[in-house]
Amino acid sequence: MLGSKNWKRRKMSKKAVILSGGLGTRLRPFTEVIPKPLLPIGEKAVLEIQIEHLKENGFNHILLATNYKSAYIENFFGDGSKYGVRLTISKEDKPLGTAGPVKLLKEHLYEPFLVMNGDILTQLSYENLYDFALKNNSLLTITTKVMITPFQFGNIDTDGDYVTGIEEKPDLRATILAGIYIFKPAILDLIPDNAYFGMDSLIRKMLDLKLPIAHYPIEEYWLDIGQVKDYEKAQEIYKEMF
Repeated sequence: MLGSKNWKRRKMSKKAVILSGGLGTRLRPFTEVIPKPLLPIGEKAVLEIQIEHLKENGFNHILLATNYKSAYIENFFGDGSKYGVRLTISKEDKPLGTAGPVKLLKEHLYEPFLVMNGDILTQLSYENLYDFALKNNSLLTITTKVMITPFQFGNIDTDGDYVTGIEEKPDLRATILAGIYIFKPAILDLIPDNAYFGMDSLIRKMLDLKLPIAHYPIEEYWLDIGQVKDYEKAQEIYKEMF
């Protein structure tokens, strides 16, 4: 199923799917009126920043998978011409998770394409990620980010009744799924039609089937705007980073 196509043999229209259908419940009250992807960061909406960065990296066809307040997004962006891209908008009739909405766009996705969450700000080179994914033998390339969180307590090592060591407030390190992916078209056969199906379910399914999954660590700036404190942080760093 992996195949051995040389995707670089012909010039491709590089496509990116932005998952823009989230309800934004953790960002209320902001999202009670405005859908999360249209929340302003500086003088631009989150989606505008994403689309412009994708365009800078050679992605010229952007597909928006929408649900909540879809008409707002469609009216805001039109056909994408003012951003120098072609824009296609799909709408879920019911929530389909994070992988399910991609299947709705199958007719447009016949070459490798990028998929990303609609609430991420990053300086990641999408072009480098894309080139990396084309070279590996996997239907899916995921991105990850190492997150370091200070721990507020000292860590004590013991042996029976005695203390053997102490580490003062050690940092907690976790490698997280960063919400940006490269799909090769055959992966769509693993996603059920018109059913709720998350990226985590897709990854587990591939692992169960012993299908390889490639991994690309993000070294550049990355922020998930999932909560009010993250949105406030995005406002603070916008001018410096974007």
